[in-house]
Amino acid sequence: MTHKPDDPRRLAHARRRSRRLAMQALYQWQLTGYDPKDILSQFKEDEDYGKCDGEYFRDLLMQITADAPALDALLEPHLERPMDRVDPVEAAILRVAAYELRSRLDVPYRVVLNEAIDLAKKFGADQSHKFVNSALDRVAQQLRRLEMG
Repeated sequence: MTHKPDDPRRLAHARRRSRRLAMQALYQWQLTGYDPKDILSQFKEDEDYGKCDGEYFRDLLMQITADAPALDALLEPHLERPMDRVDPVEAAILRVAAYELRSRLDVPYRVVLNEAIDLAKKFGADQSHKFVNSALDRVAQQLRRLEMG
């Protein structure tokens, strides 16, 4: 089956890859403190980059790193510990989702939560998806109350 460039399934798949790469790039940023532009250049050379929505990946990485303190302040009231004590993989996932909930209103909150939970199941510690789900559900209620109905 051939796909049109604007095929919603293809876009969803590309965005899913963008989120995964952004989570990995943020993890690297958190641990190394490298400049996000250098990390972006490095990830552009990755073979998975061609399968993602490059513009979306760039937006996630650059906006989240620029606004991490505000995103952390949004998340921390819904966590049982400060962000600097959250596992780096979980912190990266939470930041991606918090950014999308706050700034990407074109992405339904259910998509944001499901994608974050899937990332936590795949890359996080055992049961981290429950921690991620709990925190993000509360953030979504705060930011997307009207959408949630």
